[in-house]
Amino acid sequence: MDITSEAVIKAAALLGAGIAMGFGAIGPGVGEGYAAGRACEGISRAPKEAGLLTRTMLIGQAVSESTGIYSLVIALLLIFVVGG
Repeated sequence: MDITSEAVIKAAALLGAGIAMGFGAIGPGVGEGYAAGRACEGISRAPKEAGLLTRTMLIGQAVSESTGIYSLVIALLLIFVVGG
């Protein structure tokens, strides 16, 4: 490969990594915010159930965050394997 095509591949990999993280963070951010808001509503309606609601919310947020972690893995692969 010549230098120009290597530079284009590296630039595309870095751009793809940025896009992967950008779109990959939108879903978990919205989902976790929604879950936290609904948990706050639930706690305000039934304060005695705060422990159960908090536990359930944290488990749901951890599952939601897994998609963000997958996009981080893809971004790191693009940066260090394809772009490196």
